[in-house]
Amino acid sequence: MTRSTTVQINGERLWSELESLAKIGALPGGGVCRLAFSKEDKQGRDYVEQRMRDAGLEVRIDPIGNILGVRDGTGPDRRLVLTGSHIDTVGTGGKYDGSLGVLAGLEVLQTLNEHQVQTHHAVGVVAFVNEEGVRFMPDMMGSLYVSGQLGLDEIEPIEGIDGKTIKECLDEVAFSGEDDIPVDFIKSFIELHIEQGPVLLDKELDIGIVDRVQGILWEEVVLEGESNHAGVTPMHRRRDAGYVASSIAAYVRTLTEEIEGLRGTVGALSLFPNLINVIAKEATMTIDLRHAEKDRLIQARDLLHQKINALCEKEKVRPSIKPLADVDPVIFDAQCVESVEKAAEALHYSSMRMISGAGHDAQIMASKWPASMIFIPSQDGISHNINEYSTPEHVEAGANVLLHAILDKAGMSTL
Repeated sequence: MTRSTTVQINGERLWSELESLAKIGALPGGGVCRLAFSKEDKQGRDYVEQRMRDAGLEVRIDPIGNILGVRDGTGPDRRLVLTGSHIDTVGTGGKYDGSLGVLAGLEVLQTLNEHQVQTHHAVGVVAFVNEEGVRFMPDMMGSLYVSGQLGLDEIEPIEGIDGKTIKECLDEVAFSGEDDIPVDFIKSFIELHIEQGPVLLDKELDIGIVDRVQGILWEEVVLEGESNHAGVTPMHRRRDAGYVASSIAAYVRTLTEEIEGLRGTVGALSLFPNLINVIAKEATMTIDLRHAEKDRLIQARDLLHQKINALCEKEKVRPSIKPLADVDPVIFDAQCVESVEKAAEALHYSSMRMISGAGHDAQIMASKWPASMIFIPSQDGISHNINEYSTPEHVEAGANVLLHAILDKAGMSTL
């Protein structure tokens, strides 16, 4: 990894900020738990907001808690070149997922201030709420709200896994503000993120230039059979919801072998009454399907539904399928991708173009505005895990590429 002599971010400061934020909601062993709209999430957001104010940014907070910090530009076009990500985590999350993009964006703006760099367009950093979607669904809620795809009246009644609604949480922890981000206020969006996979590490590369994101289909399947004695009920007389659920799980793996590029996961599976000597009356499971091509994703879903119906008919089990998320694949804006690519090349970081396997706020933002992403390597390809790690060198590299990609989009470059 060779560094350029142009304007650079302060890598030690950024690393220190990541470590400081990770203390909020810290878990034994080094992980983090800041579930969306929790008190830990609010403490983390307060930390970010204060850092924005310390940097002299104009801070805006919208009605669901998205935080925006803005640095003014000098030109007549007041539209904003935006970066950022999220700081909420899964239950056993790491220090870098999401937080890197928010704190690196803040570091970029601090660097511009310190080097007295003027940009034609205003530059901003945003911390979106509820990207993970593990406590409240759907995921990527903050960017869905900003892009106008989800309204406040739809968000507030949503009930979480603990029975609380988002409105109750907004009131309890004082998330809400009144400063909505106007749709016509944004020019483009670039997000820095850890890869969360092994590709860059395996190829020994510094930077991933993300030009597209896989589409996502999430569904919940509930299977209703009949409880009966495991010892005396003949196999041909059973209505076994557990058997059907396990057969569906096996078929999801088979689908990934039949449709190239498909990724399929049964992430949650529960049985009722969940007793060793009782045939399961009910099974509830979640299915996660992902592909970079929409038609292949639809093909997988249709084949899955056919298989579910056939299995249920044979076993005399009643199925119920509930859609949880349906996010189209995204091809990022060519010019934004080129801005990232030019920055990586000029800074002499090794790089490649790649597809994101995970969902990100950038793909939601891309539905309204030109967008792209930057990846840095994840140690051992691990994420959503307390052992998640990216090196200080790669963190600094990603933030430097973000800095110069932002400068390119904001109408000035020091390269």
